[in-house]
Amino acid sequence: MTTLTTLLDIRHPIIQAPMAGFGTPQLAAAVTEAGGLGSLALGAGTAAQAHAAITALQALTGGPFNVNLFTHAPAQPDAAREARWLDYLAPHFARTGQAAPAALHEIYRSFLADPDMLEVLVRTRPAVVSFHFGLPSARQIDALHGAGCVLMATATNVAEARAIEAAGIDVIVAQGYEAGGHRGIFDPNLPDPALGTFALVRLLAQAVRIPLVAAGGIMDGQGIAAALRLGASGAQMGTAFLGCPEANTSAHHRALLAQSDLGTAVTATISGRPARGIVNPFFSEIGAAGHPPPPDYPIAYDAAKALHAAASSQGILDYSVNWAGQAYALARPLPAADLVRLLVTEMTEAQAA
Repeated sequence: MTTLTTLLDIRHPIIQAPMAGFGTPQLAAAVTEAGGLGSLALGAGTAAQAHAAITALQALTGGPFNVNLFTHAPAQPDAAREARWLDYLAPHFARTGQAAPAALHEIYRSFLADPDMLEVLVRTRPAVVSFHFGLPSARQIDALHGAGCVLMATATNVAEARAIEAAGIDVIVAQGYEAGGHRGIFDPNLPDPALGTFALVRLLAQAVRIPLVAAGGIMDGQGIAAALRLGASGAQMGTAFLGCPEANTSAHHRALLAQSDLGTAVTATISGRPARGIVNPFFSEIGAAGHPPPPDYPIAYDAAKALHAAASSQGILDYSVNWAGQAYALARPLPAADLVRLLVTEMTEAQAA
């Protein structure tokens, strides 16, 4: 069976998670040049922005890299629901001295409804294309395979993993509940079994035959070695790279990573889909029991971004979005290449112990 490193043409079984808003071409290039797989998040941008980011990354490395797309069901606008949500947020906007926006918008376009993005990918031919929140269409899969791309998709349970394998995707990213950022669940309206990374890897190792990449709570080489022992072929790490100077992590976010007692939680009140981050008023106040249902993803995110912008303009950081996994306090502020080398050393030592 082809190993993950051979399939992805990398030296080490380490994938830097895409991390929309935090990943940069510089971060991805540094990881790739160090022998891992660097990644770019394209789901929060337009086709033109994706082309510019891919071109910038290709200028920095000739090695393989991954680009990530969001394959969620397109949002269903609901003016009444959105108005209730803005009314609910009004006291928080009032704290900033600014009014809530008059209306909300679908700020991110799903790859399922973005033929221009597919054209960019087929033209630029990134080595790896990955998907979050669901599966692309059969036509999109065929087009990307035809362009020579290896395809990966996120699963949070056995049913999703089996659907990924049946669709002809090459690799499954097994995302445990510990992971920072957005849960990759296909249908946010269904119950989330909240499976931890290692439990999920073991379940999927028995359910599917294609390679697995463990994601969630893995912060060091010891964690990578443990994931490999349990049946994964590699590890995807996001929070571990947030402290790298190449990451687009704010000074406030970096400071929070150094405070181990803050804790993380999962909420859908920021974007409209469940996501894990460091606890602040979005979790403890806005996300408290009894709130109205937020609008569909990513319409709800439009409100969160507006609130953050209004607050930060007044020096209020309480409404910043600081995605992070449960083990965020283990993040190390190292240059990305140094971090990859350290992870490889730790992994090798753990495997030899």
